[in-house]
Amino acid sequence: MELQSARMFDAQALPLDVSIVMPCLNEAQSLRHCMANALDALDRIRRIHGLGGEVVIADNGSTDGSQALAAALGARVVQVSRKGYGAAIIGGFNAAYGRYLVMGDCDGSYDFTDAVAMVGQLLAGADLCMGSRFAGGIAPGAMPWKNRYIGNPVLTGMLNLFFRSGIDDAHCGLRAIRKTSYAKLGLTSDGMEFASEMVIKASLLGYVITQVPASLSPDLRDRAPHLRPWRDGWRHLRYLFMLSPTWAFGVPAAAMMGAGALIFLLVTLFTLHVLPGAPRLGVSWSIVGCFMITTGHFAALMALATHFYGVRQGYRPLRPMFRRCARVLTLENALIGGGVAILGSIVLFAIVIYWWSSLDFQALPTTLPLLAAVVLGVIGMQTALGGFLLSVIAGHEAQFCPAAEPAPTADPAAIATPVRQLQTS
Repeated sequence: MELQSARMFDAQALPLDVSIVMPCLNEAQSLRHCMANALDALDRIRRIHGLGGEVVIADNGSTDGSQALAAALGARVVQVSRKGYGAAIIGGFNAAYGRYLVMGDCDGSYDFTDAVAMVGQLLAGADLCMGSRFAGGIAPGAMPWKNRYIGNPVLTGMLNLFFRSGIDDAHCGLRAIRKTSYAKLGLTSDGMEFASEMVIKASLLGYVITQVPASLSPDLRDRAPHLRPWRDGWRHLRYLFMLSPTWAFGVPAAAMMGAGALIFLLVTLFTLHVLPGAPRLGVSWSIVGCFMITTGHFAALMALATHFYGVRQGYRPLRPMFRRCARVLTLENALIGGGVAILGSIVLFAIVIYWWSSLDFQALPTTLPLLAAVVLGVIGMQTALGGFLLSVIAGHEAQFCPAAEPAPTADPAAIATPVRQLQTS
């Protein structure tokens, strides 16, 4: 549609309930279309939901006159000095007046009238509403094949596996969120991984997440998009693991410690001739077992540290099992446990030395006792040092588990809903 001169709805002042936020970096070519489309969406939101709104252009340093054009077309322009897609969205969200925030790209690929249903979902109780391009339709040439058939399905599947989000398009750029819900997420990502961070943290906090169809069209620019599929795909992937201690550390820890213990047990049973037949695993395999046990123990400590850090930062809840064991998870108990393991290691070393001397200091027939002493010593040292690390993460307190789960609080001024004269097409 052509953008007409701005006018006020019924010449009345409306509260700014909805803010449509678009990140902008040299988008003068597509801005006129996007503004017309966004203002049309606000007109429909007013007629269907009775909510007024605004368009916020979060400019990330444009040099093509996008700022002046956006202001002339009826937008409120916010300058965001920190570079990146996520940084621009965060800057726009923080400056938005609306109680309901809608985000979408400024390249003409999204239809902002799809956000009318999203706002309806928020009004019905959802915290976050995602667009689904696979449900809404992807026009020919709108999405590269590697994004459509490889990147998006793989990353969305992993996100659902790790965080149980239950959505089918985790990287749709058209979405809506309550401003109070946004404020609690504490989003920080500068780049394209911002899209994953929002869904992950919303899932961790148990937000009500819904989705509606959203169409995708080829963008209107005559230059390459800011998105770099391989680079940004990797940034999304690494972020999934960064916010999932279970999959980044916990699962590898359990697998390695379990496999290492099994190897060590089998080597011991073969060495003692408990298992029938010729030995299938020699003592050399016990070195592999030792490596897996000690590395797995270290990974388990990292899983605890990163989980407690996330709880302290307010973007994930404390697991019930840790809450039940809160009295046990202390620095003192870590030092005691580590000390007992170190003492056991020293005793085993003493026994090995005594055994070695009794053989007139000849080579030992098996190194299993010595390796067991090494494993105990390493685990003891890691437990003691890990206890101090967990205490530092806990705010320099001996109690690892937070007594209460903090969450970032919204600035009341930031979520106020001022009354402005609403402009539309």
